[in-house]
Amino acid sequence: MPRADWQVVIGLEVHAQLLTTSKLLSGASTSFGGAPNAHTSVICLGLPGVLPVVNRHAIELAVRAGVALGCEVARVSEWSRKHYFYPDLPKGYQVTQYERPLCLGGCVVFDGPAGERAVRLTRIHVEEDAGKLVHEGGASLVDLNRAGTPLIEIVSEPELRSADEAVEYLKALRDVLVWVGVNDGNLEEGSFRCDANVSVMRPGATRFGTRCELKNLNSFRFIRQAIEVEAQRHVELLEAGGVVEQETRLFDPQRGETRPMRSKEDAHDYRYFPEPDLPLLVIGDDEVHAARRALPELPRARRARYVEALGLPAHDAQVLTADRAFSDFFERCVAEVGEAKPVANWFMGELSRLLNETKTPVTQVKFGPAQLAALLRAAKAGVVSGPGAKEAFAELFATGKDVQRIIDERGLAQVNDDGPLLAAIAEALAESPKNVESYRGGNTKLVGYFVGQVMKKLGGKGNPRRINELLVEQLKG
Repeated sequence: MPRADWQVVIGLEVHAQLLTTSKLLSGASTSFGGAPNAHTSVICLGLPGVLPVVNRHAIELAVRAGVALGCEVARVSEWSRKHYFYPDLPKGYQVTQYERPLCLGGCVVFDGPAGERAVRLTRIHVEEDAGKLVHEGGASLVDLNRAGTPLIEIVSEPELRSADEAVEYLKALRDVLVWVGVNDGNLEEGSFRCDANVSVMRPGATRFGTRCELKNLNSFRFIRQAIEVEAQRHVELLEAGGVVEQETRLFDPQRGETRPMRSKEDAHDYRYFPEPDLPLLVIGDDEVHAARRALPELPRARRARYVEALGLPAHDAQVLTADRAFSDFFERCVAEVGEAKPVANWFMGELSRLLNETKTPVTQVKFGPAQLAALLRAAKAGVVSGPGAKEAFAELFATGKDVQRIIDERGLAQVNDDGPLLAAIAEALAESPKNVESYRGGNTKLVGYFVGQVMKKLGGKGNPRRINELLVEQLKG
């Protein structure tokens, strides 16, 4: 990172793919993968005489994103053509928004290295994605499956001051978009990726340095590395008396360096003008109000409630809100059980383990809140032991059977009656007279040994708490 006498300045442009089944301006599929150029239409191919039609669902999702991030949703916005040589957009221009975007303002709140931060947003606009170039055997091939995929571009103000802050900002933004069902958050498939504008200046300066744009960063690790490498490049260049040229650069993670891609264009270089084939985009007050009413409790607010109202540790709250479906199921189970912490322990422990091992989405689990509540009550009442409860839970997860039926069929019921417990204790004490004498001589740690012996005689089904109590009484002699 820059030396102490330099400050890095970062602004981010996030491209988030909207969760639609068809493209922004055509009915072609947005499915990931598939044979090259399989998900195309006459509009994706830019054939003469075709007219685009805006995907209504894409606009609804973009409005939802704007509302979730506290933006002002424009009642009237405008489509533009962005002229640039896109070898993977056959029509030769991109449909986007420029002078009149869909959303203005808003912010992203996150926990940075120095505490809570709120970074303002400049705008959110809707646009179509380009295709993909595949370079093989000295030739460049074009795959237009992604061409026309609906995106929102979320532009931040240049208020981030470190690579760590940038990563935390992106994680918080991604959490919100995934939580409200706007984006799937998949960095590997490119449905959530960002460009970073990086410059440096002296601490206390009011004028930013010349910025360079780092394109198509699609992992949090690479984003952090790229920003740090680029900021250091600026510092070394300026301290050597050089000048930073405004340009677009690519990050090479193998070599740990950035390299020039092209000179950075300004807006006038793109020759924006209103898209003549699309009318103004008009959003009614009712649509915006409906989006606000339908907005769920956001992850940051839910985490705070888990800590303040449910008394959960911050770590638990973070884990339990990493996924909305997981968190929603947790909420239903807490309502049924009446206590948060025991449910949290099972969710973060056995349930998470089994979900990961079986690759099962939480929405497809075979049991409901009432069944989990029945198991927790059985464990609390001593009907089953701790290990027995885990065994019962594994069966519950696999089959969704009634909890009492699982306990009966697997013979998991714990022995709680004093009669059988005392009989087993008498046998264990009779078999170890020297240990009994040693215990009575002051070696009270031997009670653990006796508990183990009694449990063996009961096939592991004795209530260890009651066994311990009865042993202490019997060993008093």
